[in-house]
Amino acid sequence: MSEHERGLTARGLTVRYGGVVANDGIDLDVRPGTVVGLIGPNGAGKTTLVDAVTGFTPAEGEITLNGQSLAAMAPHKRKAEGLARTWQSAELFGNLTVEENLLVSARTVGFGSLFRDLFGRAGAGGSVDRALETVGLTGARGALARDLTLGQQKLVGVARALAGRCDLLLLDEPAAGLDSNESVELGERVREIAASGPGVLLIDHDMSLVLNVCDVVYVMEFGKVIFAGTPAEARVDAAVAAAYLGSPMEEADV
Repeated sequence: MSEHERGLTARGLTVRYGGVVANDGIDLDVRPGTVVGLIGPNGAGKTTLVDAVTGFTPAEGEITLNGQSLAAMAPHKRKAEGLARTWQSAELFGNLTVEENLLVSARTVGFGSLFRDLFGRAGAGGSVDRALETVGLTGARGALARDLTLGQQKLVGVARALAGRCDLLLLDEPAAGLDSNESVELGERVREIAASGPGVLLIDHDMSLVLNVCDVVYVMEFGKVIFAGTPAEARVDAAVAAAYLGSPMEEADV
């Protein structure tokens, strides 16, 4: 596999809802070990893009992960290939422990093979341990999800996505509702995840988080990518400021 085939590649990604074009010919690259930010105003098409990449929304165009086309794959098949995601809300089972929430995601139940089921369950514990260590929640594994702070619940959501094969992690608004300290901790964890190997696509409205954590930033407006470049370039780009902030980005608290 060549270097440019590794990670996530989208070419000409288009999503239509009747006569409305929610994503219009999107080109996107997320390479292993990098954090790529996706920002834009509400209604720009960011979550639609995540849903299209993960298979929850039909799309035209090309989507590949590590050189393999995902176009004909259902969401659970894409997850099995290493495409993991979080959701805007934590979507945890409040009456289960942190560990149990991760096991729900990590276990592979092979209905056609007892041995596959047993080995899948045996291997799940190790992936849960690694995921909890990555997000700094090893000490909370026995706590009920409903008793956690919002910041901790968001980290459990990230850990749940990591509990299993993860070559590419999509984070949909992970900092929503977090205070500044929790957002900083989240950013540190995201960088650690990328440093361990997977590529990360980060969608969030927290400009400080995105500009300080990401290697590359894509900006969307009305379903199209209007900018792709480094955070430093994004800070001084007039089109980005007009579309997203309405004021020069260098004035943002970054």
